[in-house]
Amino acid sequence: MSFRMRTPSTLAAALLLAGCSMMPKYERPAAPVAPAFPSASAQQGTPASELAWEQFFGDARLRALIATALRNNRDLRVAVLNIQQARAQYDIRNADRFPTVGGTVSATRAPDTQGNQATTLQANIAFSSWELDFFGRIASLSEAALAQYLATEEGRNAAQVTLVASVANTWLALAADEELLALTRQTLATREETVRLTRLRFENGASSEIDFRLAQSLYETARVTLAQLQRQRANDLNALALLVGEPIAPDYQAGITTEGVQLPDVPAGLPSEVLVRRPDVRQAEQQLIAANANIGAARAAFFPRISLTAGIGTASRDLSGLFSGGSWGYTVAPSLLQPIFDAGRNRAGLASAEAGRDIAVAQYERAIQQAFRDVADALAGRATFGDQVQAQGNVVEAEAVRYRLARLRYDNGIASYLDLLDAQRSLFSAQQGLVQARLARLQNQVQLYRSLGGGWSPQ
Repeated sequence: MSFRMRTPSTLAAALLLAGCSMMPKYERPAAPVAPAFPSASAQQGTPASELAWEQFFGDARLRALIATALRNNRDLRVAVLNIQQARAQYDIRNADRFPTVGGTVSATRAPDTQGNQATTLQANIAFSSWELDFFGRIASLSEAALAQYLATEEGRNAAQVTLVASVANTWLALAADEELLALTRQTLATREETVRLTRLRFENGASSEIDFRLAQSLYETARVTLAQLQRQRANDLNALALLVGEPIAPDYQAGITTEGVQLPDVPAGLPSEVLVRRPDVRQAEQQLIAANANIGAARAAFFPRISLTAGIGTASRDLSGLFSGGSWGYTVAPSLLQPIFDAGRNRAGLASAEAGRDIAVAQYERAIQQAFRDVADALAGRATFGDQVQAQGNVVEAEAVRYRLARLRYDNGIASYLDLLDAQRSLFSAQQGLVQARLARLQNQVQLYRSLGGGWSPQ
């Protein structure tokens, strides 16, 4: 036997010493952003990170689409599988902290000292390749694997936040498409009738060809707009099908106008409280924790690596005596590997780990800054889109009155036909602008909810 253990206190002392760690103490970097969001008004309400998407989106059709997307979306499915893979990697790394135990049973037959054939039976249990983690190398690698696993969980949450917002924005765009298509078809029908009447007037000498060609041009322009909107709606349906993860019927209807959608406002809060709750920021922080733990493993590589191989077994020439007293024996064989010359490998490994930690710090700070900008942009939109929608609504009212008066003036021979068509064109443009402004305001509300960390909940 290589080494006979006299007392179990030797192993106990080794296990106590194994608690040493070379990891630097982790401290969360200060957020490189302003202490408050610009354009943030004091508002009461449930924070976005605590407001489930089922509560934020009130339309049942939209909630059904989001629920389907959470079940079927392939990007989210990949994120979930990444969690499973990272968990398995953590389990593998964590298993390195424990000995590998194996059992063998063998029988050999050979001549004894008297020349007779003798059978020897052996049964052994071996504890092999157990590294005593005196300097925390394995513990540091296990900590890094755990942080990477947690980072993949946060990555899944970030994917859900993006998915929920994308489905909502695409559905809102589809609702705007339907509203614009209805408006365009109505305008096209009006202009078609105008072209018919103008042609009759021109053929009967009551108006010039200029009036007829202008009416024809406006009619064809409306047809161009209709084709563009039909293509846009088809593209939005395709995008929605990709997000939802299953086909969407070509005749699917959102069944609501941009004016009818109501979304709640959410309070902005303080950056120091809000941003660290965003899944993407939390993911970046977990990656920073993993990089910090890798430094501990790189530092531990400079110190001796102690491994322990042990075994216990029994041998007998008779099966009945295989487990009887006096047939047992054990071995304990420690080994020590002290780095002497490695051509700078360990030093380069430490430099790489420290550089990786600095990269992770920069990535974490960038995630904070990007999150701050997302919130700031959405808050700027909230502060201005209300006024824009109201002003655009006033433009529509003014253009509607102008068109009505131009029609009266033309019918009474006071205004030219050019004035009437110009008023008609301006009204159509103003109505389109109002739908687009409402859509932009709604999508900005979704963006604010997303940028404040809303759209996910622990599964």
